[in-house]
Amino acid sequence: MAGSPAPPAPPVSSVVIVGAGQAGADTAAALRGRGFSGRITLVGEEEALPYRRPPLSKGYLGGTVDAGDLELLPASSYADQGIDLVLGDRAARIDPEERSVVLDSGTRLSYDRLVLATGARPRRLPVPGADLDGVMTLRGLADAAALREALRGTLREGGHLLVVGGGFVGLELAATARGMGLEATVVEVGPRLMARALSPGMSEHLRAEHLRQGVRVLLRREVAALRGDASGHVRVAELDGGERVQADLVVFGVGVRPGAELAAAAGLEVGDGILVDRWLRTSDPAIHAIGDCARFPSARYGRQLRLESVQNASDQARCAAAAICGDPAPYEAVPWFWTEQYATRLQIAGITDGHDRAVTVGDPSGGRFSVLCFRGERLLGAESAGRPADHMIVRRLLAAGGAGLSPGEAARPGFDLKEYQGRSRQPA
Repeated sequence: MAGSPAPPAPPVSSVVIVGAGQAGADTAAALRGRGFSGRITLVGEEEALPYRRPPLSKGYLGGTVDAGDLELLPASSYADQGIDLVLGDRAARIDPEERSVVLDSGTRLSYDRLVLATGARPRRLPVPGADLDGVMTLRGLADAAALREALRGTLREGGHLLVVGGGFVGLELAATARGMGLEATVVEVGPRLMARALSPGMSEHLRAEHLRQGVRVLLRREVAALRGDASGHVRVAELDGGERVQADLVVFGVGVRPGAELAAAAGLEVGDGILVDRWLRTSDPAIHAIGDCARFPSARYGRQLRLESVQNASDQARCAAAAICGDPAPYEAVPWFWTEQYATRLQIAGITDGHDRAVTVGDPSGGRFSVLCFRGERLLGAESAGRPADHMIVRRLLAAGGAGLSPGEAARPGFDLKEYQGRSRQPA
């Protein structure tokens, strides 16, 4: 699929978008922004208007952000743009031959082009006791609302939170819980926190900050079983090796499964996501897949990627909208991510796994520094804590191909990315 030609531009009069999250809502907006005048139907299985997910594990859980503050747009905006919202109704089946989507309600929606923005769902560990009361996951607004009440109840009772998984969501949740005054433990099966996304140096920086804030962090440990009380509520986690940890509330943050079931049932190619080409077309050229559910070929990194980020969702939405409107371009956006934990805002530009050299610039002791990651002489990306200017500069460097800055240059005493950018912009 990656080598197939750019899609033609046949007339399109109707677009159905399945998934009313960031990717789906942004696709609808991008189509209208490009002047598409046909019918747009946005289908979401949740009752809520399309909303932002990042605050769910931070401000919303902590009580500083209300549900209404999460909405991407008010309901009136969709009506004003002529976007038909179908909420609280799940897409049950795709009929590619008839070019239609059948909903749980029995409604059949016809399309010229279909966009699958079906997201992902959290994994649960298959351990004894995983079905006890007080064992939760966090993905959508309903999850977050239930978890917010559970956190408050656990705090009132003087209980203890156990977070299983030391990735983005798990660490943000632990930080939020500590901000509320709740005792928390993080259990991570790997040798360090956020190991898939961060260099060892930045992983250690985050671990040290969580320890300083009072979180107990257990690395290279697994939950073997969860035990409850007589009422069926979780109270204890048994770890490998026999250690028992208080666990009055347990949240699994052990990754997600891409929402590819609908696509697979329709006969589309799948494999850790819905497989798409450079223009985000599935194996059926009338169907695009975008966001967390889509696995796409990256010319930048020379492999297939499936990314879970707001940036990827929004950029792929615009890419799919352009193709539908007859102005196709391969998807080549620079990936970037962020997380907020305590006072630390960590921003990541690029995909840094597989780097063989890391150069630290700035002031690690003061919590304001960047780790520049290279493979050979090529800049792969950077992790920036409290250095937003570094983050933006690296994004621009990566967009330009990442060439020019070498690890030797970055390791020079006193090296500064702003100064380097200024010099590199000067004419020869």
